[in-house]
Amino acid sequence: MVLNYIWVAFFLVAFVIAALKLLFWGDYDVFPAMMDSTFASSKTAFEISLGLTGVLSLWMGIMKVGEKGGVINVLARLLSPVFTKLFPEIPKGHPVTGSIFMNIAANMLGLDNAATPLGLKAMEQMQELNTKKDTASNSMIMFLVLNTSGLTLIPVSIMVYRAQMGAAQPTDIFIPILLATFFSTLCGIIVTSLFQHINLINRTMLITLGGACAVVASVIWGFSQMDGETMNRVSTTAANILLMAIITGFIIAGVRKKVNVYDAFIEGAKEGFTTAVRIIPYLVAILVGIGVFRASGAMDMLIGSIRWCVEATGLNAQWVDAMPTALMKPLSGSGARGMMVDAMTTYGADSFVGRLSSVFQGSTDTTFYILAVYFGSVGVSKTRHAVSCGLIADLAGIIAAIAICYMFFG
Repeated sequence: MVLNYIWVAFFLVAFVIAALKLLFWGDYDVFPAMMDSTFASSKTAFEISLGLTGVLSLWMGIMKVGEKGGVINVLARLLSPVFTKLFPEIPKGHPVTGSIFMNIAANMLGLDNAATPLGLKAMEQMQELNTKKDTASNSMIMFLVLNTSGLTLIPVSIMVYRAQMGAAQPTDIFIPILLATFFSTLCGIIVTSLFQHINLINRTMLITLGGACAVVASVIWGFSQMDGETMNRVSTTAANILLMAIITGFIIAGVRKKVNVYDAFIEGAKEGFTTAVRIIPYLVAILVGIGVFRASGAMDMLIGSIRWCVEATGLNAQWVDAMPTALMKPLSGSGARGMMVDAMTTYGADSFVGRLSSVFQGSTDTTFYILAVYFGSVGVSKTRHAVSCGLIADLAGIIAAIAICYMFFG
């Protein structure tokens, strides 16, 4: 229901602003631009779904091999103490906990192509446990918030963009992104737990969160000892080695269990193709709404209003120029990426705005895109508190990014 209101608001606000621009400023290009955006966004949505078809088929095939080989069950048992606290609706030892772990691990390593199909697989398994098929369960919402908070250990793609834009030290945003995304994820877990009345003050969760903080600190220390070139090489190599190890490990586990791994892969791949086709309408809907909102000039007006409010209070408004990336990130990953590149082009890759835009890009994920794809893939239309929790986590990431960038680069 919340997504319905937001989608309608995109069109109504865009139409009103466009009408005012036509009547008072004689802007005859605004409505053609909006219509062009609807066609372009529809095409983009289809291309994204088409591009996902092969990746979904690959990873759902691999997941099926791992499931039949017993790997997913092993992961489920290992993670059961933690996941029974965060996902109390999921039965202890259920295979979905393994899928959730694999999705989170892929996100942390910046492996977006692997994370999406793994996440869709987890969502399908949770839907099997869901008693109200059109309504998001608590487990689905917690899982979605963990995805939208965008916990990333190795933001390889952002560092590559900074290198292409001529940054003297493309990796200088690595530690700020790591810190900002950690705060975003932590806030997301806490807020969702409050909504769902989950008690985090227990031995298991305190040890887990404390261990996570220790791991984050050790990663920060380890990479801080490397120069930029070494950091990029090590992070990229480690991510790809881990990815290939997962694929190979799943196949070996299947062979040990005397599973016909080829047939198992084909079975899972067929599910991936079906899922890719099923999400097309949901992607078209959300991307067209975002495209119209942008083409009407509503985003520019929003940024101008924020700048005026900040300057009226006498505060430093330097960070406002990077806000298009932050505001676009929950709506569209490619849109936010474009905003980030535009900020680095306009202000310089090594400027405060260029660096802050990069940290914004890496500190959270595309809330509405993930919501549309994950819930759409299983036919969930009532999202309950998913949007609220996801946006609160996004806000925490934005605030943390601004404070951290002033600390590092201000």
